[in-house]
This record gives sequence, structure tokens and C-alpha cells, in this order.
Amino acid sequence: MSEVIQKAKQAGTAAAVLNRLTTKEKNDALLAAADALLANADAIIAANEEDLRRGRDNGTSASLLDRLALDGQRIAGIAEGLRQIVDLPDPVGEVLETIERPNGMLITKKRVPLGVIGIIYEARPNVTVDAIGLCLKTGNAVVLRGGSSAIASNRKIVEVIHQALSSTSVPADAVQLIEDTDRASVDEMLRANGLLDVVIPRGGRALIQNVVQNATVPVIETGAGICHTYIDESADPQMAQDIALNAKVQRPSVCNAMETLLVHERFAEQRLLPIAEAMRQANVELRGCARTRQLVPRANEAAEQDYATEYNDYILNIKIVEGLDEALAHIARFGTKHSECIVTENREHAEHFLREVDAAAVYHNVSTRFTDGFEFGFGAEIGISTQKLHARGPMGLPALTSTKYVIQGNGQIRP
Repeated sequence: MSEVIQKAKQAGTAAAVLNRLTTKEKNDALLAAADALLANADAIIAANEEDLRRGRDNGTSASLLDRLALDGQRIAGIAEGLRQIVDLPDPVGEVLETIERPNGMLITKKRVPLGVIGIIYEARPNVTVDAIGLCLKTGNAVVLRGGSSAIASNRKIVEVIHQALSSTSVPADAVQLIEDTDRASVDEMLRANGLLDVVIPRGGRALIQNVVQNATVPVIETGAGICHTYIDESADPQMAQDIALNAKVQRPSVCNAMETLLVHERFAEQRLLPIAEAMRQANVELRGCARTRQLVPRANEAAEQDYATEYNDYILNIKIVEGLDEALAHIARFGTKHSECIVTENREHAEHFLREVDAAAVYHNVSTRFTDGFEFGFGAEIGISTQKLHARGPMGLPALTSTKYVIQGNGQIRP
């Protein structure tokens, strides 16, 4: 029996136990896990250093190493994330609708766990803990398959959490880590129908497309983030610069960071150069269209493929457009339905943008960096869904539940 099949079956057995636990029992387990992460921070950091050393030897970029790195402060933040999940309402058992039929039959629609969730992700070990916390809170078992670049970190984190769960009502088998880093283990998860109820991919476009195109297990698609900021003609110059800079450099390695800045031609003539200079001071490489390069000579040429690239790095495309319609057309062509922003003082233009852009999150005068479960008040998120069925946008606890109809009566039969 393969590792994937064995661990998925163990998770399925544990899911049946989870379904019977109270909110307090689940919360107590999450608090025990948070305490254990802090108590074992040195061991986790040592394991993480093994991953970082291997990454440096393999030439991994600085931005990806940043996604991978753990220190005491980040581990404290991860543990705090579990405590925030504890403070959130438990959606399981929530009554969404009650219907009383004329024949006396009572129909209640309730939230229930999805069951066993498979999560396939790349280089961020904090995702390991976020996924565990959200899944356990919602009564779901989880089968984790992280990237090879973080295998030592993930192995140690899961080991610590297993030890913590052993003294709680939550079975340790509710958390499974696939340690086989060969791609075949991913392919096996994608076809584990009857063992996994849903698969959620988190990572770059190649990973997500592989999962979406090859899975027979249902998939919740989280999106690669080719995010845009459009600076309209009427934008406040300082606000536009602040938002653009934040969207690009506050943390460029994440999916809600801006990859392309679209600028109205009249705004660009007067105000693009200061923005470009601010980006230069933040060590951002600029790639631009021909008109951009006339105004910003140091910018490199932006090829067609650049506009379709999620850099996750200190690289920014700049394209000058004639106006809102051209900006919308560019976003429709190259966007990934993740997060898009307009900076403008024109209310009509803002409303048109917010209405027309097809994305999970659309912003007016706000950085795209806010597309995040914590920032939306959801607690830690399992991912940001860019599809339109089941869940869209940052996915918190309710997105990890399904529904069940409970029907009660007193002997009704259908005529």
C-alpha cells in the first residue's frame, strides 16, 4: 500500500472521530498545538535551516527563500494564528435555513465538515500550520503534501503537532504529511477518489493548473496572483505612489503582490517618474512598454510573456494606457481573477472598474496586499479561491464546510 493511500485511509478514520467532537475539544487541541510550536521553536528553526541551506545550494531566489524562512518571530505569529482560529466561531452545526412544510415536515439545512481535505502546496511552511488549524476547527482531517524545498520544516512541524494532539481528544491521525516528495505522490492524491473529499492546491500557476487539469477528486482552485494596479488620470499622486509601492514591495513573494502597474497616459506624463524612482530605491527592476521607456529610460523592455508572469520577486511591469477601457482590457487578458485595484478620485470610473473587473477581490484606493484571511477578519486562510463555485476570495472556516439537510417528521409518507 502506498504512503498516500495508507495515510488517506488513516485520515478518513480520524475524520469520523472529529465529527463527534465538541467545539471546546477542538479548540483545546489547537491551543495545545500552539503551545507546542512555541516550546519547540528551536527545533523547528534548526529543521528550517536545513531547508534554507539546501535552497541556497540549489540557487533558490532570495524572495522564495524569504517565503521558506522561519525564525522565532514567524513561529510566534504562526502560533498566534492558531489562537485566533480558536477565537473564531465554529461553523459546524450552524443552521443556515429552516423550512416547515405544510405536511408538518421540518427541514433544517446545517453546516457539516467536508471530510478529508488534501492540500498540495509549495515552499511556505506556515501553510502547514494554517491548514491544520482551519481543518481541525471545522472537523476535517487533512492530508498535506508540501514541496520538497520545505520537507524538513514540514516534517518537524507535523511531528510537534502530533505530539501535542496525543494528549487531546483530537486523534493525531487527523493530520497526515506525505513525505514522499516525488511528483507521483501528487498525481496519486489527485486520483484518490473515495479517500479524499476535496483537493486544494496552493502555489504557482504551474502547480495549480496541474491539479485542476489532472484531478479526478473535486478541486477548490486557488489562484496564481497576476495582480494589477491601475492609476487613473484623477488619482491623488501621493496616494497612488504609496499604494503602488506597498502592493509591490511590502512582500513581493506572495500572491496578492502587484505584478503590473497600469498608468493613465496623462498621469504618467506628470507623475510616473517619482513612482519609478521610489521603486528603484526599493530595488525593484522595472520592465515597461515603449511609452514607459521613453519616460523612464532605465526601464527594460517588457515582453508579451512578462505580462503573463507571476514574478513573486522585485520585478514590476509598467504599461501606459489611454484610459480605463484599455486598462480593463489588459486585466481581462492577463489577470488571474485574483486581486485588482484602481486608484482614482473619479467615482464613476471607480464604480465602473469595480463592476466590470472579474476578480475575487477588487479594490478602490486600497493596496491589493489586503487580500488575506487575517486582514478580512477570517483568521488564517486555507487559500484564496479564484473560482466561482463553492467559495471565492480568502477562504476561512465556512469555506471548509459543506451542508446537510436534516428532515424530521411524525410519520409522513409521500402520496
